[in-house]
Amino acid sequence: MSTDMVVIGAGVIGSSIALELARAGHRVIVLERAPGPGQGSTSASSAVVRFNFSTTAGVAMAWEAHFDWLDWAGHLGHEVGDLATFRKCGLVMLDVDAAPRASWLPLFDKIGVPYEEWDSATLAERIPGIDTGRYWPPKRLDEDGFWKDAQHSLGGVYTPDAGYVSDPALAAVNLAAAASAHGAEFRFRSTVRSVEEAGGRVVAVRLSDGSRIPCDVVVNAAGPWSGAVNRLAGVGSDFTIGVRPMRQEVAHVPVAAGYRGPAVADMDLGTYFRGEVGGDLLVGGTEPECDPLPWIDDPDTVDIHPTTAVFEAQVTRAARRLPELAVPNRARGVVGVYDVAEDWSPIYDRTELGGFYVAIGTSGNQFKNAPVVGQLMAELIGRVENGADHDASPVRLRAPRTGLEIDLGAFSRKRSRNTATSGTVMG
Repeated sequence: MSTDMVVIGAGVIGSSIALELARAGHRVIVLERAPGPGQGSTSASSAVVRFNFSTTAGVAMAWEAHFDWLDWAGHLGHEVGDLATFRKCGLVMLDVDAAPRASWLPLFDKIGVPYEEWDSATLAERIPGIDTGRYWPPKRLDEDGFWKDAQHSLGGVYTPDAGYVSDPALAAVNLAAAASAHGAEFRFRSTVRSVEEAGGRVVAVRLSDGSRIPCDVVVNAAGPWSGAVNRLAGVGSDFTIGVRPMRQEVAHVPVAAGYRGPAVADMDLGTYFRGEVGGDLLVGGTEPECDPLPWIDDPDTVDIHPTTAVFEAQVTRAARRLPELAVPNRARGVVGVYDVAEDWSPIYDRTELGGFYVAIGTSGNQFKNAPVVGQLMAELIGRVENGADHDASPVRLRAPRTGLEIDLGAFSRKRSRNTATSGTVMG
């Protein structure tokens, strides 16, 4: 029997959820405040597809999802026009005290993720021109210690199957188009004003234009606005993990000779970088302790222009690792907002209000998992709406491509704080 469902948010997460719910035969309406899909946080994503996470479920999801990216047309299941492209460039996670390889390589072994362990000599050979110095902990540019020579060297772990998606916003557009082909309806420029409930269950959402949409299920996938949507629904009293929006910048740096190496996760210096279409470099930060965390109260007030200070810090750190990289005088890049969970792991769960579900706290690291998020939310909703007690006995998803079993309890709103996390976007 079909059910009327509303998904709030048409980013890559919300659009994926809409696709899987529509595939399951439900009547789905997606509400999005922007003029089209993928125009919020998704469009500012670095779209890195990597497998380094601090939980078994996180690694399993990322490994499963990468097969969806490899067969993107097959995952979508419909002709939707131009497709986002997965570019397999590999990724090396440089050694860092905060996330030693011994703490997460056993997860790779358990899940079956191929990898190579590189010492500093191998790192220098595989990425010509790289500085293999160990500089931990990351420092501000105005600290004398930033420019001191390294006394020790580092290596890293290389995963050849990692890469990035060429156009993250297009990926959301693709998912929305596939969802529409299955009957989902997208309503853009639509802002939720209230969530109505009766008898402990959601019964409708009301929009700012006064219109009312009756429904049996609501899924909050509103990204940095998710906390506000939860407040509208009166949920969160039993959450052990909170979420909060954070402004982030990603720098785009021209590289005269082009960058052809693997993506590099460099928590040792507090940065990450990957090649971009055309050979330029995309550089982001990993929230080192020496930098203030740019928490915000209202995503609508965020300045969308990159700042000189953040640009210089991120690119100079990348240039410390790649000494031939020039630091441009003008800041160039994109600004987005992360919906950050307190332990940097997402919350994919039901809530205390019957029929109200959340896919929130994606913390800037869940773009890669979007294809699987849709599947696990559809599985969760289907099971709970048919009487399963997910809090007592967590739902498990059998991943269709790898056969891995993913315990959704790892993403519970009531979970114990993940103490193995790096406390950064790296998860």
